[in-house]
Amino acid sequence: MTSLNEQLPPASGAAGAAGVAAKDAVKGRRVRRFSADLSATGEPALWGFGGALALGIILIAGFLMMVLYNGATTFWPKPIAQVELTDGTVIAGVERRGTIFRPDMPRLAEDVRAEVEANDGFAYRTLYQTANFDLYGDDFQWVADFETQNVTQPEVFYYFERQTWGVFVGRIAGMQIDGQQMDYDPAVLRREQSLARDRFNQIRRIERTEIGRINHQIERERLAQRRALLEEGALQQGETADVDGLASQARDGVLAESQARIQELQAEFEVLQARVNEIRATDRRYTVTLEEVGGRTIEPEISQIVRYFPANTISIPEKIGIYFSRWWEFVSAEPREANTQGGVLPAIFGTVAMTLLMVVFVAPFGVITALYLREYAKQGRVTSIVRISVNNLAGVPSIVYGVFGLGFFAYTMGGTIDQLFYPEALPNPTFGKGGILWASLTLALLTVPVVIVATEEALAAVPRSMREGSLACGASKWQTIRYVVLPKALPGIMTGMILAMARGAGEVAPLMLVGVVKLAPALPIDGFYPFIHLDRSFMHLGFHIFDVGFQSRNSEAGKPMVFVTTLLLLALIVAMNATAIIVRNRLKRKYATGQF
Repeated sequence: MTSLNEQLPPASGAAGAAGVAAKDAVKGRRVRRFSADLSATGEPALWGFGGALALGIILIAGFLMMVLYNGATTFWPKPIAQVELTDGTVIAGVERRGTIFRPDMPRLAEDVRAEVEANDGFAYRTLYQTANFDLYGDDFQWVADFETQNVTQPEVFYYFERQTWGVFVGRIAGMQIDGQQMDYDPAVLRREQSLARDRFNQIRRIERTEIGRINHQIERERLAQRRALLEEGALQQGETADVDGLASQARDGVLAESQARIQELQAEFEVLQARVNEIRATDRRYTVTLEEVGGRTIEPEISQIVRYFPANTISIPEKIGIYFSRWWEFVSAEPREANTQGGVLPAIFGTVAMTLLMVVFVAPFGVITALYLREYAKQGRVTSIVRISVNNLAGVPSIVYGVFGLGFFAYTMGGTIDQLFYPEALPNPTFGKGGILWASLTLALLTVPVVIVATEEALAAVPRSMREGSLACGASKWQTIRYVVLPKALPGIMTGMILAMARGAGEVAPLMLVGVVKLAPALPIDGFYPFIHLDRSFMHLGFHIFDVGFQSRNSEAGKPMVFVTTLLLLALIVAMNATAIIVRNRLKRKYATGQF
């Protein structure tokens, strides 16, 4: 007779295993151990994948938070501290940051050394922006805690942002209004500073627009004279000669007419220059006397003061006003003080213009290439080699593209264009140098593998039934591609364009060879014929970050500008990508249902 327990089926899982092991042990048989290889279950890999994802998200989020915090707080007004040191020196400045350091022990006094040794040889120090570079020859000073005797925030200190020489920290000792010396009056100085800035902007407007127009026209007339001399054979291509002297000897013809127009333009230039000199003479009658904490004074023109405020007494609403006025200046003005202050409007313009030009070049080239590879080319070994080559192009270092762009686009193509269409400008190159056109083409070449791969994937994702349905209705292959395949693949193509824009907008290395400059004298688009100047150099936010952070005379002074420019560049890329994503989503909705 079989017992009830023997009739029951064995328990499953761990309970079953334990039961079998116990039964074997009772019967004196060998105990079988159940074990499983962890690699077979996949759980370690799952934890590894999840951990890698979490680590990546933490690193990216931490980087973005660091940029956001430092960039967003850069323009917030901070108080000015007066620091009295143990050796009797007094400094005044804005506290920037602090850190621990290991001081030079032999140079310390005995009691200080004992205190530092008690802290394992470390001490804390604070970095102050003492400014006044024209007086001190430096902008910052470290002060250790053991050197500090007293720290106060006197109400008399002002923070001045100047057009040249950077920031000044000190007191207002007096002012000169219309040549008359007088004591400091806040209302009068505020009014005169506004009027003086209007005069400064008037000078800039005359120099940029009216005098700039005259210089542009004079340059065109001189090029016309050189062209006429080349056609007459009086001048050889690339030859430097006294064109003015040759043109002044002409009695009639193109040279004489051009010389007469140049003389009229020069007369107009002298009138405008006289106006500028008159405004500057007026400016010199309005000055302010600034005194640093040690008693030394300077007397800058009031028009050279961009912004000033009593850093230790302003209210929160006034700080908010200064904060937003600094942001407005940052996105709408030109840089000053070796790009460490002022705005980045030329860099914003150059970045957006170059990225859009790059998209214009890379979109048709990448889409047509992918279309041929997927729809027309015979699939075989040659096509596979082409695809592998395209994929490998994505791994080529970007600086290699820059070298290629400089050699092929700028020197070869640009040099040929100069010889064919701009011989009068030689030996000065027009297109035979770096410019926004060649930079856009170079970046288009760099990003075209991304567009080709994304477009091919998008074309492959179009259902075969749609192609067959179109062909069955009598449409030709091109009509099927034009009206069925391409519209359906557009969202995928837009994804490739978004990736290409993100890659191109952040590239710096190739641009350093093919057109980007530290400070561009003019934008690629202006009001002078032909209005769009693709041969001009330009500024770029990525290069601006590199220049301010690593090429400025004081990296500490440029550090806030690095963070705020990085924040702006990220915001700009996000804005452009968001626009492309909106367009892509609309295309997705439009072509969500096909014809078949």
